[in-house]
Amino acid sequence: MKKNWLKNGKSILYRHDTESLAVIIKISREEQLNALNKEVILSLSEVLTNIEDDKKIRSVIITGEGSKAFIAGADIKEFQNFKEKEATDLSRSGKNRLFNKISNFKKPVISAINGYALGGGLELALSSQIRLASTNAKMGLPECTLGIIPGYGGTQNLAKIIGTGRAMEMILTGKMISSEEAHRIGLVNYVVEPENLIDKCLGLAKSIKNTSPESLESAIKSINACFMNTGDNLETTEFGKLFETENFTEGVSAFLEKRRPNFNK
Repeated sequence: MKKNWLKNGKSILYRHDTESLAVIIKISREEQLNALNKEVILSLSEVLTNIEDDKKIRSVIITGEGSKAFIAGADIKEFQNFKEKEATDLSRSGKNRLFNKISNFKKPVISAINGYALGGGLELALSSQIRLASTNAKMGLPECTLGIIPGYGGTQNLAKIIGTGRAMEMILTGKMISSEEAHRIGLVNYVVEPENLIDKCLGLAKSIKNTSPESLESAIKSINACFMNTGDNLETTEFGKLFETENFTEGVSAFLEKRRPNFNK
């Protein structure tokens, strides 16, 4: 089956499903649980740029390689030694290159959450217009347990989708939730068996291809417009500031050493 996939960069596979007019994009870092790194963000962004104006493509499906993870967060080793400016630039550039690009994409983006979607992985799904999850999926934003906050739009998009109260609980506790709970609170549209996940997404894509492409673009713009505020910039600023704290250093060290953090109170 892989012979049908095209490759962009080291870790992005994609193919065009001609029946549904959808492009399926797969993040292929299975041994790293498809964790986001700079290369993945740039390669995924490039694929999206190349297909955005292609009239033969009406929607996009993003998923992860294997059965364990959609995207199990960001690659923490890439930023564990960052200071405030580097962290602020990381958040801003990630949003500009990928996360906000997905939110404002001209075509609907469907996230097929096929396992763990944590941190930046859940933030990518939250940037999508539609989310589906397999029955084995687990979702969460554990950044506060590392001494930081979600920096790729998570504080903004989660509250928009599930409401402030539930978003506060998920972010402030860092807890994971099941796909069934995610469906109950409106975080995902459907929960299906793992082997049926992509087919369900393709079914939605087939419905999307019967609508006007100009209407889709206008609808995405209009729905997003009702949420426009300054919170996105504030999130980036606060994300960067936390990289100067002792608790960030402790939180990341504890994560990499697989132990509980001992935060300064």
